[in-house]
Amino acid sequence: MGKKNKQFVEKITAMEDDFAQWYTDVVKQAELVDYGQVRGTMIIKPYGYAIWENIKDELDKKIKETGHSNVAFPLFIPESLLQKEADHVEGFAPEVAWVTHGGDEELAERIAVRPTSEVLFCDYYSKNIHSYRDLPKLYNQWANVVRWEKTTRPFLRSSEFHWQEGHTAHATDEDASQETDRMLGVYADLVEDYLAIPVYKGRKTDKEKFAGAKYTLTIESLMHDGKALQSGTSHHFGSGFAEAFDITYLDENGESQFVHQTSWGLSTRIMGALIMVHGDNRGLVIPPRIAPTQAMIVPIAQHKEGVLDKAYVLRDQLKNIVRVDIDASDKMPGWKFNEYEMKGIPVRIEMGPKDIEKEQVVLVRRDTGEKEFVHLSDLEERLPKLLEEIQQNLYDKALAHREEMTTVATNMDEFKQTLEEKGGFIKAMWCGDLACEEKIKEDTSATSRCIPFEQEQVSDTCVCCGKEAKELVYWAKAY
Repeated sequence: MGKKNKQFVEKITAMEDDFAQWYTDVVKQAELVDYGQVRGTMIIKPYGYAIWENIKDELDKKIKETGHSNVAFPLFIPESLLQKEADHVEGFAPEVAWVTHGGDEELAERIAVRPTSEVLFCDYYSKNIHSYRDLPKLYNQWANVVRWEKTTRPFLRSSEFHWQEGHTAHATDEDASQETDRMLGVYADLVEDYLAIPVYKGRKTDKEKFAGAKYTLTIESLMHDGKALQSGTSHHFGSGFAEAFDITYLDENGESQFVHQTSWGLSTRIMGALIMVHGDNRGLVIPPRIAPTQAMIVPIAQHKEGVLDKAYVLRDQLKNIVRVDIDASDKMPGWKFNEYEMKGIPVRIEMGPKDIEKEQVVLVRRDTGEKEFVHLSDLEERLPKLLEEIQQNLYDKALAHREEMTTVATNMDEFKQTLEEKGGFIKAMWCGDLACEEKIKEDTSATSRCIPFEQEQVSDTCVCCGKEAKELVYWAKAY
């Protein structure tokens, strides 16, 4: 590039040098978010929101396919209502934002800005569930919530974020258990099939479960830097909330019973996973299935007669097959190449005078940078197949990285050495004692990520205390 020309795209820090700064650079340079005026808030810009909308639309479809209805509950929760379930309020108390005034008047009772909506749904269910005929209640809402985080980072941990939260009520514990399993499966399918991120599925320890839950199921993914990210959770509440809020129904024998509830959610945090699993030192890499633009046409020498006209014809030819756009701005092709690499658009389609003569285009993959010359008559068939190849390659690459970064440890020396030298997931046996779980966190900063459904016996003794082991746990440092 000549000295007179400015850099086409601002540099981003190499992830090998400073992963945290790399993440921040990508988020900003790819125009995903800007910072809000209040600490920890973010403005999700058009491109970032377009990605989120595609994730949201796909998940919303899956939620509705499983029989759930969308609803909208209030943003505000009276303090007295929030305090009705002791474990729940204790778990969220440090993160709650409070409203103390309405206009110029001090409120008689503080109002919480929703950190989550369990108590609102419980209050509603207590007034609207009377008979077994009213069950199950299968509700979901798309909402924003506020949690006053001490340390914030766009998408990963923000004071306000967007998500969906499902809240269901069932006649039996077994029905609620099936719902909890089913919705975790929905999340796993979404994240693996559409975001191309492999996950471990399992149950949280009692220490890590949702406040007030009987148990919590989770999907855990691995970031490029070897840290884990909780990517979606599904909670079985049992009848604990129902007992606190007196949510009862008359069964078929006319006897009063408590309902059994679940809650489950996936948030804009998954956008952070998308960035950190697939991104590279050129910016984002977006899996085709959730990319707002799957292919970007970049005309070459567009000032020459017929080039732009042919490019627009090509766009119209492809728009019913893939999500395609064209950059007909007067910026230089090199600038455009860098711009769409930064934004992670899966395929770039180059077309110049020589290509028009040969009735071909050049397809450039974002994931590998490979170029492919395709005749115009073959393009409608080739392009969708190429997008699927990219989708699969991104998943395979992420899976290979996770497998490489998953290590067995049978004692604390191995555990600490792996964390210091390699990171990633550590498979280690656990005795089930909370004291060991807390000691591991205190000594290594690693936390239990999940007790996987697919259990293995990698040792007979607990990695921490050496006593008889009860189950295998995945451990990792995490976001």
